[in-house]
Amino acid sequence: MKNQLNNWTIRKEKIQYDNPWIKVTEYDVLTPGGSKGIYGKVHFKNIAIGVVPIDNQGNIYLIGQYRFPIDKYSIEIPEGGGPLGIDPLESAIRELKEETGLTANSWEKILEMHLSNSVSDELSIVYLARDLMIGEAEPEETEKLDIIKMPFAEAYQKVLNFEITDSITVASILKMKIMFLETETK
Repeated sequence: MKNQLNNWTIRKEKIQYDNPWIKVTEYDVLTPGGSKGIYGKVHFKNIAIGVVPIDNQGNIYLIGQYRFPIDKYSIEIPEGGGPLGIDPLESAIRELKEETGLTANSWEKILEMHLSNSVSDELSIVYLARDLMIGEAEPEETEKLDIIKMPFAEAYQKVLNFEITDSITVASILKMKIMFLETETK
């Protein structure tokens, strides 16, 4: 692990865009090779929180919604933003209830990852939620959500068939598949 040091030199930085969710900064830099360049960074003001709700019958609850940035309908695990400085589990509990109406008695952190670390600092934390109880969803006014319940094996197949492409969801479903396989081999 020889390259753990920051070999970039920031000569100047300028905020190009700032709103309540993200800040975009352009940096005038010297690259690790010594040449002049620019680098843009998207700073996220929240943690990306994801929840994999699995019921006792092996079904997963997913959300279907239109996503403006990709101009497509997307099938995803329940996910949203968790404020910095707040316990991420608290945000996960809120997101699950808000988007699906579900509450859970069992929570386990299964993933922590940076979503696109070449251009952003967005951190994502994903939890497995079990021992589910059904309630009434409370989506935000900007959300029009479909709640989709399916066998986990079907969701896994949708990942393999490129029908589910959201990065947090893909990583979470693949992680769950590995966890299921590890449980089966014990």
